[in-house]
Amino acid sequence: IRDEENGYNKNLFCIPKHYEEDLERVFIPHGLILDRTERLARDIMQDMGSHHIVALCVLKGGYKFFADLLDHIKALNQNGDKSVPITVDFVRIKSYC
Repeated sequence: IRDEENGYNKNLFCIPKHYEEDLERVFIPHGLILDRTERLARDIMQDMGSHHIVALCVLKGGYKFFADLLDHIKALNQNGDKSVPITVDFVRIKSYC
């Protein structure tokens, strides 16, 4: 997204009431995020080939994205020609510094 990007008018989206006053515009629509997440899952499956996938989630902020990404990977795994084993684990980081 370029710095001069104006985003989308918030009236085009269903915004929760508790965010309405604080939000001016939407820069990245949820559908675009889902599309990019699915594309990332496809790229991971293609790059990993038949190798075992070890998925590691940094807890707190990354959980929702991680769950969405794994859902796409699992769907590709079930509907594809091959099945790749996946191991999932979680870590909690005390500080990002």
